[in-house]
Amino acid sequence: MLGSATGPVNAESIFFPAKSGAPDSRLLTIYGALDEDIARPLIERYQDDNPSISVDYSELQTQEIYARVIDESDQGGPTADLVFSSAMDLQVKLANDGYASSLDLPAAQSLPDWATWRNSAFGVTFEPAVIIYHKSSFKDRSPPRTRAALTSYLYETEDDIYGRIGTYDIERAGIGLFFLARDQEHYRDIWQLVRAMGSAGVKLYSNSSAILERVADGRFALGYNILGSYAASWAVSNPEIGIILPEDYTVVMSRIGLVPRAAKSPGLGASFLDFLISRKGQEVISRDLRLPALHPALSGENTAAGLRAQAKGRLRPVPVTPGLVVYLDQVKRERLINRWNAALGAQ
Repeated sequence: MLGSATGPVNAESIFFPAKSGAPDSRLLTIYGALDEDIARPLIERYQDDNPSISVDYSELQTQEIYARVIDESDQGGPTADLVFSSAMDLQVKLANDGYASSLDLPAAQSLPDWATWRNSAFGVTFEPAVIIYHKSSFKDRSPPRTRAALTSYLYETEDDIYGRIGTYDIERAGIGLFFLARDQEHYRDIWQLVRAMGSAGVKLYSNSSAILERVADGRFALGYNILGSYAASWAVSNPEIGIILPEDYTVVMSRIGLVPRAAKSPGLGASFLDFLISRKGQEVISRDLRLPALHPALSGENTAAGLRAQAKGRLRPVPVTPGLVVYLDQVKRERLINRWNAALGAQ
């Protein structure tokens, strides 16, 4: 039986009342890692087509989403009807460990094979990891466009660049560890690059904003492995930020949606997820959320097709498979972090 709602489920959530005004509206509960103001257009467009549905949206960190779904499911109670997160590894682990429902979504027929796993975890966006640079700092030379060129640049300009490059702290930022693991798969000389960053006094941060802010005002000349969707958003109002899709290869991640097995209203969760991956929902993601849309029928610079045209075959989308959970193993994670720290410190 579908739930009913007259108000928010918990104090942390944002409540979107049904547009029909019906007192017996059905309630859709979402745990999402998107900021509420970014998620709002998606929710409102969904409600335009489903005016009798209220939405309770909880904006949570990716680790908290993962923990809540497990805790609430294991306690035998209901959990969210839909979870939507940028932590590909955590989302796939939920599905792999039996916490996600298998769904027959009509819109999923349009997704590429690599973007779904067992009809339970669905990629929704197409977001590259990029190199960002301060344009004025490169007025006399071109910025490095490959990892080999970046390594050479860091060694050649060590005195000038020292302390002016930033990247994620892989011990505090899951996305940083995620991208480093992909670099290990695609680039055999990645540790040479990490050593070069260490020699150049790289600064480490737990979020994109701190790096983008410093590149925008010129304190930093470069940022490495920055999530391209955030970089593009900052570049709109910060014209000194330049963005490079690395020309050797460009890793692409996807935010993943799934419907928990213990959802109170799984039908509503499936309905919203089908909207997310439909052409209409993907248009909202591209236009209003300014996140690159995955749907193959869409074109333009903020879509998978547009990025593929720009990157000329060098994009490397991360498949939605159980292989993503390798570095959730504490031993493997610790080993990778130790190698990272050793390479950074090898002066």
